[in-house]
Amino acid sequence: MSVDSRSQTVRSISPPEAKEMPEEDTHRVMGVPYTPSGSIVDGGRDAWMTIAGTWLTQFCTYGYLSAFGVYQDYYTREFLRSRSPSDISWIGSFQLFMQYAPGVLVGRAFDAGYFRLMIASGSVIQVISMFMLSLTRPGRYYQVFLAQALGMGLGQALLFLPSITIISHHFKRRRAMATGVAVSGASVGGVVWPIMLNQLHERTSFANSIRVTAALVGVLLLGANILFKPRPLLKTQSNDSFKPAFKVIFQDAAYLSSIAAAFCINISLFFPYFYLQLYAISQGITQSLAFYVLAIINAGSFFGRILPNIFADKFGPYNMLIPCLVVSSGLVFCIFGIHDFVSIAIIGALYGFWSGSYVSLIPSLLAQLSTHMGEQGTRMGIAFSIVGLALLFGTPIEGALLDRNHGVFAWHKAIIFCGVMVCCGAIIMIISRYLFVRKHRGDQTLSRV
Repeated sequence: MSVDSRSQTVRSISPPEAKEMPEEDTHRVMGVPYTPSGSIVDGGRDAWMTIAGTWLTQFCTYGYLSAFGVYQDYYTREFLRSRSPSDISWIGSFQLFMQYAPGVLVGRAFDAGYFRLMIASGSVIQVISMFMLSLTRPGRYYQVFLAQALGMGLGQALLFLPSITIISHHFKRRRAMATGVAVSGASVGGVVWPIMLNQLHERTSFANSIRVTAALVGVLLLGANILFKPRPLLKTQSNDSFKPAFKVIFQDAAYLSSIAAAFCINISLFFPYFYLQLYAISQGITQSLAFYVLAIINAGSFFGRILPNIFADKFGPYNMLIPCLVVSSGLVFCIFGIHDFVSIAIIGALYGFWSGSYVSLIPSLLAQLSTHMGEQGTRMGIAFSIVGLALLFGTPIEGALLDRNHGVFAWHKAIIFCGVMVCCGAIIMIISRYLFVRKHRGDQTLSRV
């Protein structure tokens, strides 16, 4: 054998160059763990820092909005006493609507990579609007509406949806658990902010109370901006593969039916949050005890947003969400059996737990329905915008159903309406699950849907 032939043989069996070898180990891009295939690595420092940022954001947005009952009471008795309670309730209702309504635009901006800009802008708008609210003059309804309903609502819109959607950039297998931990901040806020506002109002003016909470919100949102660690989209595919396909989204029957279910649910799900305290007083429970009803509901919601989500990672969002809705519907009808503080505390805590599970599980469900990470913001945005309409009109409808006659509220109409609508939402969610399973038949992960 010649020297040339031997050298050719050696070259033919030499190993391939390193750049051609597939690598399965975990790498980091901008501090974010990922694999070359683009799969998400659950957990890590940046992931849990993001969860902490979302927790603070939820505490300052949804949690603060849960304290509107304090504003409703103060505006009705003193600040806007020339206005009817219905007029005043529209301030909180529109603020809640604004938190959800721009979801389509916010979701598209999120998918386009403007997460940090939205979080920073929302933080500034939220804090400035709170300080402007403290400067409004008594009897000037339009000033309060602009500052609280429109200004704070817009700031919360830029904070609320992005802070939830970013969780899916860091978690997949444990997404539901991570979401539950993050959104529990809203429940804690629903307990802390009403007590803080009432205690501050006893010691100083209500305007100064708002300023103190505004300063605290500013500090907490600054911390959230620092903690957030958005994950860059991996360019393993073309840019077009990461863009949301609206035709595919609006042809997804499981997704559309889940939105229809959420619409029915959100028309009535928050009825106890707004009216259970008033119902307690109408049943002869003292105001000093009835004041704690909202805190009890939110305390139950704290556990409801965490515990079912842990099991959802094992059994799937649908399989946990549907039973939670069925139980919530049954608990609404249990309101008829409330006659003392003990019974209202038990019903309130249980309803907070099971309804809180819905609030924390629905983002995980929408993420599961997404075909890729680049459309999660858009899908959530569309859903949140439609749900915003339900939140805008839901509580005013229930208020109209109360139909006070000779000073007595017709509670049975509103309670039955609320229970039936949540039950209808549960039925439609079962249909959504069926459509999802049928579409993905043959997928080995269908035991966790």
